[in-house]
Amino acid sequence: MTKEDEKPPRDPQAPKGRPTPKRSEAEANRKTRVTVPKDRKEAARQARERMRAEREKQRTALLEGDERALPPRDKGPVKRYVRDFIDSRWAAAEFFLPYAVVVLVLSITKVNYLQLLSTLLFMVFFVVVILDFVRIGLQLRKSLAQRFPNGDTRGAVMYGLMRTLQMRRLRLPKPMVKRGERP
Repeated sequence: MTKEDEKPPRDPQAPKGRPTPKRSEAEANRKTRVTVPKDRKEAARQARERMRAEREKQRTALLEGDERALPPRDKGPVKRYVRDFIDSRWAAAEFFLPYAVVVLVLSITKVNYLQLLSTLLFMVFFVVVILDFVRIGLQLRKSLAQRFPNGDTRGAVMYGLMRTLQMRRLRLPKPMVKRGERP
């Protein structure tokens, strides 16, 4: 059974899925929605409420991955492809923060050998992260050129690299693909 078979047939009198409201209902609706503030404080309160509602809408969109309500920096097919490209791979950079905490703990010990070892480990990991950035950046640039030959992909590679720095479970918008899946 396909999706078309599951949907109930549409009413030909209501092609948009709901009946057109009567003129009197539409006018009453319009009048109740527009409320002119009485003073400056009331206007500021209404503006705060609108902004809070908009931020909440964007936050839920980030958590659920709803493309329509995402902030402008995360919108579009290019950014969606970059997110899926990055989320489908392992990257050394996503372990940078936990690794840095371990190195920090080792560096504040009183044992000189552990302090030296922590510094060396941090330098080695830093080089590994930079090499991983170069590898992922080149792969992403090539993949974007193939997928969007005439599209605007400015900033997409940097967007992807910054996403790799975040641990997977803390990324927003939430990852929509599993590791190993093709974007």
